[in-house]
Amino acid sequence: MTDHYADIYAHHAEEYERLIAREDYTGNLLAALQEITPLEGLDVIDMGVGTGRLARLLAPFARSVHAFDISAGMLAVARSQLMAEGAHNWCVAVADHRALPVKSLSADLVISGWSICYTVVWEQDWQTELGKALAEMQRAVRPGGMRIIIETQGTGYETPTPPENMKPYFAYLEAQGFSSTWIRTDYRFASEEEARALTAFFFGPDMPGKLISREPAILPECTGIWWKGGRE
Repeated sequence: MTDHYADIYAHHAEEYERLIAREDYTGNLLAALQEITPLEGLDVIDMGVGTGRLARLLAPFARSVHAFDISAGMLAVARSQLMAEGAHNWCVAVADHRALPVKSLSADLVISGWSICYTVVWEQDWQTELGKALAEMQRAVRPGGMRIIIETQGTGYETPTPPENMKPYFAYLEAQGFSSTWIRTDYRFASEEEARALTAFFFGPDMPGKLISREPAILPECTGIWWKGGRE
């Protein structure tokens, strides 16, 4: 698992972007975030920005977006996507979740989407490494701000069915006082053939069998959102 996803993030960012561009075609994620916290005028830190889906979602509302990822390849795509959308209130840089190059108390919202999980699945002492990432979120957020973590709750499922190796992580977040909810962020593909090509690349050859519709080609996705207020 580690080698597969690490290779994708390091060397196949363009293909990854083509896949995630098909996710959340009904726009449920932005609505869910707006229910958790107002987004207008915030200084945002995006941890694990990837190809920039959250940064692009938040930039039209935010005062500033500082986006970080360990993959220079992913950041190159994020940069080009943000530039193409005409945003000017952002910057991107290579950084690890556990050592953000930001000042303390520098953000109103610290958010991480589909990324902090890798401190769990790639590290043997995952609680220690996860704790470092959560501590960086805590260090960076201002009083009254918000911390939000977004992770999969099951691809190819219509109700939450989290991967077994993620369940201890989710329980840890709840033990740390994070509130949570879940939404559907289904993928919509132009055709069954496109669904097969893009999902097999990331999820493996069996995922197209989980389509719930073929015209259009819809793959269900459950997404979990965890949030906690700023500094205690």
